[in-house]
Amino acid sequence: MPSNTSRDGHTSDIVVERYLVESQKSAAHAPLACSAQHCAFPLDGNRLCVWSPSHQLLILQGHHQLITAVVFGNQADPLQLCSASQDYIILWNVVECREKTLEGLTPRGTILGSLLQKVLCLRFSLDDRAVAVCVGNKISVLDVEKQSVLVELQGHQGSVTAVEFCPWQAHTLISVSEDRSFKVWDYCEGSLIYSSSILTAYPLLNLLINEENRQLVTGSADGQLWIFSLMETYHYHCVAHVNLRKKNETFFTRRMTAGQCSLPDSHYHSGHEEDKSGEAEATFPVLSLAHCDLCLPGSPCGVFSSDYTKCLWIGSSTALFILNLASFELEATLHFKEFQSLSVHIAGSCAVMREAISPKAFCILSSMFGNKIAVLEINLAALLSSQQYPGTGRTLQVLASGHVLPTSPLYFGIIKKKNSKPANTKRHAVKSVMEDRPLVFHTKIRSSGYTSAPHGTMFSPKTNIKHNSKRSSKCKNNYKCREYPLESFLPRNLIRQVAVAQEPVAVSCLQFSGDGQRLACGLANHLSLVFNASLSGIPAAFSGHDGAVNTVCWSHDMRWLLSTGRDQTLRVWSAHRTELVLLLAPESLPKPVTAAQFYYLDSFILLSSGPEFCLLKYHIDLCRDDIRRYKPKSRYKPIFRLALTGGADVSSLSAVNDFYSHIILTAGRDRTVEVFDLNAGCSAAVIAEVHSRPVHQICQNKGSSFTTQQSLAYNLFLTTAVGDGVRLWDLRTLRCVRRFEGHPNRCYPCGVAFSPCGRLMACGAEDRHAYVYEMGSSSFLYRLAGHTDTIAEVAFNPAAPQVEECFIALNIVFLGQCSVQAREQCVSSCGYMRPPINVNSISLINGIISSAKSLLMLCLLDVPISGSVMLKGPAIMLTTATLDGKLQLFVAE
Repeated sequence: MPSNTSRDGHTSDIVVERYLVESQKSAAHAPLACSAQHCAFPLDGNRLCVWSPSHQLLILQGHHQLITAVVFGNQADPLQLCSASQDYIILWNVVECREKTLEGLTPRGTILGSLLQKVLCLRFSLDDRAVAVCVGNKISVLDVEKQSVLVELQGHQGSVTAVEFCPWQAHTLISVSEDRSFKVWDYCEGSLIYSSSILTAYPLLNLLINEENRQLVTGSADGQLWIFSLMETYHYHCVAHVNLRKKNETFFTRRMTAGQCSLPDSHYHSGHEEDKSGEAEATFPVLSLAHCDLCLPGSPCGVFSSDYTKCLWIGSSTALFILNLASFELEATLHFKEFQSLSVHIAGSCAVMREAISPKAFCILSSMFGNKIAVLEINLAALLSSQQYPGTGRTLQVLASGHVLPTSPLYFGIIKKKNSKPANTKRHAVKSVMEDRPLVFHTKIRSSGYTSAPHGTMFSPKTNIKHNSKRSSKCKNNYKCREYPLESFLPRNLIRQVAVAQEPVAVSCLQFSGDGQRLACGLANHLSLVFNASLSGIPAAFSGHDGAVNTVCWSHDMRWLLSTGRDQTLRVWSAHRTELVLLLAPESLPKPVTAAQFYYLDSFILLSSGPEFCLLKYHIDLCRDDIRRYKPKSRYKPIFRLALTGGADVSSLSAVNDFYSHIILTAGRDRTVEVFDLNAGCSAAVIAEVHSRPVHQICQNKGSSFTTQQSLAYNLFLTTAVGDGVRLWDLRTLRCVRRFEGHPNRCYPCGVAFSPCGRLMACGAEDRHAYVYEMGSSSFLYRLAGHTDTIAEVAFNPAAPQVEECFIALNIVFLGQCSVQAREQCVSSCGYMRPPINVNSISLINGIISSAKSLLMLCLLDVPISGSVMLKGPAIMLTTATLDGKLQLFVAE
């Protein structure tokens, strides 16, 4: 029997064949069933066997025809078993049958009915008082006590292959069929609630309901899995689609990239290579589905994860898979033919014992080309430890935990600060014009503290802010004294819409300034615009690019704005003067700049060009010399370059600039994400097969100065690719921890964004909706409607709980907060005043509120109102119409 070598060098058995029996009849598609501690299977066609690891084999006789369906009840006491053939449907009490067998008596079951047709599937209700029987394209629900038919459900065009009772909705039944669709029934009323479209070209074989996430999982004969949301407000929305063959290839590719070999003699590795070359088009039909709770090795504990991970057993003809229901990634695979001691290598039927959280699991298989039926015992701990990804030797984290090494390229920033001598700007201006003058004017000495080296602990979010402090009123950056309101309502309603140009023009990038008061956006018409956060007034325009603007980025001190364009230039602008202060020409780099940003608290400019990224040390000089205007005084110098390990071009780049961090994340055209540690000056890890297509954006959880997060939360980052949804990764484990693909994104690269609190993720979509997800669920929280085209970019305001969105075709939409209190915080923290609005009518719906409350809200918004007011409810939803006929302001409940 094969064994794998664990990380500590010890060998541990992964799978053991606990029981083997050979039937006189073919076991190709024998019906199999498992409960928490029992397995049931037919022997010799019409004898029913019950196997348990702690009891002797129990044989039940009563059928005269071939047994075609078997199922265990959901209640442990008494444990019931139902079997069906073309002659009878028999109900067995397992405990009573075992007692009669010990007494030497023949156990007997209760005959529920005789349908005289082939039964394909049986399923008990949650209380075991009803049994769903699938015969052809018809579903009959039988009453166990009265032994009568309660209802017959018809509607499928093919044979019904699986059926399940909904745990949280009484009288609801879900079925799948060979007609490649699923249907939702009310079996008490005998009515059809919902019918899906055709999902695939192959029959649907199995069905499972995930009660915790309220999701439906169904699998087909070609190895496809679909996960649908069963929540009432989602209308059976498809959460994810999984291809087992591709997932299996990705699983082994990542392990191969990490240099992980399973077996000591490399048999496991070579066997997979043979499969990949000889059976490239092989599929994995979904023969069984079962719940699986795992404690994954090195799994993080915190707000985004639990001690035990909810997974799914998937039984197929040649392998067993463990699928993570959060990330929809494979945690482990067990290919039968890799273990030569097993008697069954190709299964016709499969079932997994649904035991509670345990280090072991049992699986029962029937041979596809023989008469053997085997029960396997699987050591989950050994299986997971043998196939887990090897670590990097140390735990990676975004927050800098140590001092900068002298050999690090980041050391240039510290040396510069140590050697810098503060000087007055006016002194430089005079000195540059009159170099031969011996006098020095304006020699006022600035305060100390500018020459101190940065410390790793300088980023510490303030949690004990005193809002009533007298000093806060004198603080220049008064916005920092207000925290991000975490308990406020979510941004849902459109309150303002602004066209960025007179003609349709795409908005390619968005970014808020650190104080949340300004929003920069790059356009396809060569311009960069800076709005205030309310999208009111005339935006500041930055003109100079000869092509579409690809990137805009604010500096940490909000003095500079960086932009890159398709003209292969990088430009740094003065945010206040709207003038160019630094230019990186196309001839400076061998290939165009794909991404750029400020890095290490504005000490460097980080950019990617071709297959490498570059670190630039820069100096911006705002001195004015009317005589030598042509001579640039700002300068830059490349101090470090590093190429991707695979040699592919960089498609996306991300690093934190709000606090000291040594980590840089890069995505390549070869669908990899590579992690670089600039303190060590080398690559730290490579994640292969991140998406099915190249990643077009990496988004880190950078937080905000207005809110506080757990330190471990900063290790989370998002990746997105066209046609492959959004994935959430943990830098410490280099694993995908959740997957979001409930939004349509098949053609255009839509952007994603973290909320400052780290609890939400927003993304654009092609159906003219913006989708908002919670980090703890793969189903979207809600959709934001009211758009006119595909949403290309999204951005959360770091100072107020709101979302900014831009469209491919023309618009930027500001989505405001819901409650009066939150709006008051937004107004006071952002510090802007709304323009006067002439209103013809204002409607507040859903209920009755007093006019005093309405006027109070309008005063909080600083909006002079004229017109009539109609009060209809406490939802505080304002619809205002200006004189030019545009809707401008909404306030949600």
